[in-house]
Amino acid sequence: MSFTYQYPRPAVTVDIILVTKDSAPELLLIQRKNDPCKDLWAFPGGFLDMDEDLIDAAKRELEEETGIRGIDLKQFQTYGTLNRDPRGRTVSVVFYALIESKLLATAMDDAKDAQWFKLNNLPTLAFDHKDIIREFIEFIE
Repeated sequence: MSFTYQYPRPAVTVDIILVTKDSAPELLLIQRKNDPCKDLWAFPGGFLDMDEDLIDAAKRELEEETGIRGIDLKQFQTYGTLNRDPRGRTVSVVFYALIESKLLATAMDDAKDAQWFKLNNLPTLAFDHKDIIREFIEFIE
């Protein structure tokens, strides 16, 4: 069954934060291959498909962009600040996992590169990911 709505709706995305449990924790980031924010670093993630659950979208995006799968993700928080994405009104549900050690990540799909960065030495981040990671660090401390 299909419905037509007269009211605009936001796009829904998922983002994934993978952080190691090391004494000097590291965060997995992908370098964006496309605009917006081309060449900047971001959490793996992307748009929710119409026929999938949020957790399934998070697992799919993580695997599509980094090759990593089989991670037990937990929901962290939802972000929906106006103008957080230049493509339009976007709400992102952020998932996370604290893992024992770095996993092999291979840039795939719309990721130009995938690398681990020390939490205390991150590159310039795309979108509002700087704010999100700051809140996440407070959450895990």
